[in-house]
Amino acid sequence: MSDIEKSADSKRVHTAAQLHVTTVLADDDLPIVTDHVMDADEEVLVALGYKQEFKREFSLLSSFSVSFSVLGLLPSVASTLGYNMGYAGPVGMVWGWVIAATLIQFVVLSMAELCSSMPTSGGLYYASAVLAPDGWGPLAAWITGWSNFIGQATGPASVDYSLAAMIMAAVAMVNDSFVPTVWQTYLLFLLLLFLHGTVTSLSTKLLARINVFSASFNFVALVVALVVIPAASIQMPKLNSAQYVFTTFVNGTGWPDGFAFLMSWLAVIWTMSGYDAPFHLAEEASNANVAAPRAIVMTGVSGGILGWFLNLVLAYVVQDIGAVMASPVGQPMGSLLLSVLGPSGGVGMFALVIICQFCMGQSGLTAASRVVYAYSRDGALPGSHLWAKVNPYTRTPVNGVWFVVGIAALLGLLAFASPAAIGAIFAIGAVAQYVAFIVPIFLRVFVVGNRFRPGPWNLGRWSRPIGFVACCYVALITPILFFPSTPLPVLTAMNWVNRACAVYGGSMGLALIWYAVAARKWFRGPRVNIEHRMYARDPLSGTGEGKTESYENVLEAEENEKTE
Repeated sequence: MSDIEKSADSKRVHTAAQLHVTTVLADDDLPIVTDHVMDADEEVLVALGYKQEFKREFSLLSSFSVSFSVLGLLPSVASTLGYNMGYAGPVGMVWGWVIAATLIQFVVLSMAELCSSMPTSGGLYYASAVLAPDGWGPLAAWITGWSNFIGQATGPASVDYSLAAMIMAAVAMVNDSFVPTVWQTYLLFLLLLFLHGTVTSLSTKLLARINVFSASFNFVALVVALVVIPAASIQMPKLNSAQYVFTTFVNGTGWPDGFAFLMSWLAVIWTMSGYDAPFHLAEEASNANVAAPRAIVMTGVSGGILGWFLNLVLAYVVQDIGAVMASPVGQPMGSLLLSVLGPSGGVGMFALVIICQFCMGQSGLTAASRVVYAYSRDGALPGSHLWAKVNPYTRTPVNGVWFVVGIAALLGLLAFASPAAIGAIFAIGAVAQYVAFIVPIFLRVFVVGNRFRPGPWNLGRWSRPIGFVACCYVALITPILFFPSTPLPVLTAMNWVNRACAVYGGSMGLALIWYAVAARKWFRGPRVNIEHRMYARDPLSGTGEGKTESYENVLEAEENEKTE
């Protein structure tokens, strides 16, 4: 054996089966060799077909911190209070949250299992490509990727425009004569986008520290709310009784009671939407195939429990749901805090909500930029060669960050059209994300058979039953997400179908037309970019023990391919 071959043999990684990964590589059980010794995380990534380009400076805590900040329980509950309280009253806030959050855990667990087996930034998109039937991988990846991209790209616009509106509402809480205009809100929105883009362009190490602080602040603010609001309510003439909180149903939609209760789940669905972030940060996390799925599950469970406690507290203190919903403040949570805490306390608590929302926006942009990077690396987005670049100084996808910021700035212009137009952008995020979530889970449960190789974190024999419940849940809630929230008496032909349906359907329709006309000719799903494959499968024997190519021949072949 030559010195070169000995050196190569000492550097080869374990097989995909030994690493417990499900890979897109055709010869997934063959060893792969690079020109340096790899740690366990890089071995897993290379077995999936990608070279290591980021620094792995996210731990379990910092990965969880990003997703917990994206979850942003306090600001998210504040932003969506009008849905569960406004649609179904206390029953929607308490029981609607319990049922919807419990069902979401099935999606969380199924996603965590996929993440452990395929810990890449592309995440769901990569999983769909691998798990689809033969010949359908590119289309499955295209649908999943574009749906996830739409959800991620609209997320920062949704969060930051809501944040701008919150800040304007806070000013109105202090100054009764202040009435914000659309252009004032939009300019503030642009400033917030710029600040978030600047922070998200920093190095991985700094981002990890910032997100740990953000998650800590979110948790502390949530605890403050859970303590201060009940304490202040002691001064109120009376608190709601347990019977009122757990049994009172107030239909604020005009739809039948049962459907109104289902629509109250929208608050939970839009709040519990950040748990996929550790999947997209897997290439920057250490011990990724264990830490990332754990962070996903921690986010789902903590979000469900803490969110329920917050809704329970609010259900006990709200006195007049109609007055809260119709308040001139224009923000149900702000109105409720004013009624419970008074002017000073209400503004102070609302300020905490605003700061948490700011942290939420930064973490959401971090996850979105990694999705853009992963899909651009595989050529799935227009201008992919630009967005797939990793900044040599920060080792982060800075171009991808500002690409998402630019999309958000353009989407914010819809506010000048009408509140319904900008509202459609907020609504499609949940639809797009859940479509992307469920495609690979569906393939895992109903299609893939035994080709799925569970990672070190897996559900064992419960994998398919849990995935089946997750699929049923998403099939139930997806039509609800498309239904109009306008009460029946004022429904018209223009608002019969929620505008989110048209926006999401139009976006995905264009993506599918592009695939049918052009992309199907060149798009093959995830692109393998590992540099040196030194072992070839013997086509006659069908085993991995065929002839070993020399290192020089491999390099020469690669140079010729690049030249061509």
